Amino acid sequence: MKITFTGTGTSQGVPVISCKCQICTSSDKKDQRLRSSVWVQVGDVSIVIDTGPDFRYQMLRSRVEKLDAVIFTHGHKDHIAGLDDVRAYNYFQQKAMDIYATDETTDALRREFSYIFENSDYPGIPKINIHAINSDEAFSINGVEVIPIKVMHYKMEVLGFRIGDFTYITDANYIAPQEVEKIKGSKVLVLNALRHQQHVSHYTLAEATDIAREIGAEQTYFTHISHQLGLHEEINATLPQGMALAHDCLVVEI
Repeated sequence: MKITFTGTGTSQGVPVISCKCQICTSSDKKDQRLRSSVWVQVGDVSIVIDTGPDFRYQMLRSRVEKLDAVIFTHGHKDHIAGLDDVRAYNYFQQKAMDIYATDETTDALRREFSYIFENSDYPGIPKINIHAINSDEAFSINGVEVIPIKVMHYKMEVLGFRIGDFTYITDANYIAPQEVEKIKGSKVLVLNALRHQQHVSHYTLAEATDIAREIGAEQTYFTHISHQLGLHEEINATLPQGMALAHDCLVVEI
């Protein structure tokens, strides 16, 4: 399995528009973060989790020439806004894109991309096949098993996903004990860590570190990072063994 971090930033990305802070003006490429997403390759199966506003550029930058499916964690704009650009894959692969989402997330897609769901033969409209996710049941994409992990994003249920020995969780500030059990045994865990200060709907770095210790993955990477967390290299140097900040274009193989 090969995992590529196509984006590791929070909803505004880093740098933030008009911000002149030390992080936003850093020359270190690891401090430049597109909206959070990952590309997962299992054999010849190619899956992207979330299509945020940077989806087009992320696919070009990582050279994702084949895409079998998109899985959505939830319906917030920074995770769905780039869906329209799957039409390039429609054209070159000559088929509709398989989309996996809960009913709630599909409702958000229908609101944001109503033209996709209308019965229209207008050329250039993205073609998608929606597959409903039951958050209590595993599902399969071309033979690859995906296990949903239910987490809370303030009062909103969001899904993380376990694929083999890899678990990806973003936009969370609570994981119930029974869901933690589904994650344990993962070799690689990805978990959101927004900043140091408390936040109503995201883990702080300290909170994410505590959760990572409880789960005990061989390697944990933190993502969905804001410019308020600090410089990549400085923060990385403070983290416990087996934990690190992810950065855009990081590639991990399991």
